[in-house]
Amino acid sequence: MLNVTPAEALLKNHVHYNYLALVFGVPLILVIILGNVLVCLSVLTERSLKTATNYFIVSLAVADLLLAVLVLPLYVYSEFLGGIWTLNTYICDALMTMDVMLCTASILNLCAISVDRYIAVVVPLKYNRNQFSMRQLALIAATWVLSLGVASPVIFGLNQVPGRDASVCKLEDDSFVVYSSVCSFFVPCPVMLLLYYWMFRGLRRWSASRRSNLLRGERRFSLSLKGLRRHRRSKVKYLMPSLSPTAAEPANRAPGLPTPDNDMDLVTTQMDSVSDAEGPERAREGSPKENGLRGYGSGRGSHSKSSRVSGRERKAMRVLPVVVGVFLACWTPFFVVHVTKVLCVSCNIGPTLISVVTWLGYVNSAVNPIIYTAFNTEFRNVFHKLLCCQT
Repeated sequence: MLNVTPAEALLKNHVHYNYLALVFGVPLILVIILGNVLVCLSVLTERSLKTATNYFIVSLAVADLLLAVLVLPLYVYSEFLGGIWTLNTYICDALMTMDVMLCTASILNLCAISVDRYIAVVVPLKYNRNQFSMRQLALIAATWVLSLGVASPVIFGLNQVPGRDASVCKLEDDSFVVYSSVCSFFVPCPVMLLLYYWMFRGLRRWSASRRSNLLRGERRFSLSLKGLRRHRRSKVKYLMPSLSPTAAEPANRAPGLPTPDNDMDLVTTQMDSVSDAEGPERAREGSPKENGLRGYGSGRGSHSKSSRVSGRERKAMRVLPVVVGVFLACWTPFFVVHVTKVLCVSCNIGPTLISVVTWLGYVNSAVNPIIYTAFNTEFRNVFHKLLCCQT
């Protein structure tokens, strides 16, 4: 085992200080810490945010927060020294273990969120967004156990290879690089994409079914109004045969029958009833007439799986292109470059490219809180309250 002191390492490698690493790295660490601390505090202090989905987001925030506290400071320090490692090799192994584990945990938590979203959208009757179930707890626990399992070989001595250069901190076993990349990215990524694709298909079917129900409701609604008016006119003619229906109606309306102006209001009022769980969402989705038609047209079908997809889930799905796009943009270059460097011996992949794609992967930990919370009005309000120290 070679143990090089900091002074010897610096003299040996003729250090060129990389001030850009400090300029970029320190603000990145602060942004990751601030964003993810706000996420955790928001869910812990705000009762309305204590939902099943948000606990997955807290798990993601914890992974990103630990990455910023335990990994990034040492990585920025090494980058500032031009990639030279001046600390003990045991500290390097601990750093590599935490790096692999926390990056894997961050990615697997993103995958777990996609599983949770899939259940909420495709199997809504089996999903309770206001209650944290054992299934969700098991899913979160599994992400952390798997992450630890992927990274554990490093801390158990995988990096302790003969002839190791103690002035460079990296994963020494090429097979482990491929193995960890497959477990951390090349398996979870397709799973996540497939789940999001199936969610889009499910929502598309839901929208088509909803449009069909609305059209059917409009037709039935129109027929019911025509029948109601026809019935009213026949009653008026029967009671006052010498008067026209228009003239007779104000003074001689049949008991219990509505006026023309109230026809729409009466039927709409009777049909504009929604379940307690989805009332606010449906009320915000359309006009009273549309809500009335929805209730009339769907009938018992309003409680079917497709129409039980809440407005919250549909709004959340609008963020999916951003989620998938940012995830792929941040992590795909990192894993492709590292695996290519191992598998393609003749490929000329320099330290600069490796450094750039590594930074890009870390940036995802800063972007995650923005993606999953900035698009959420409740989170934004709580963030503002916490930052402004309001009670």
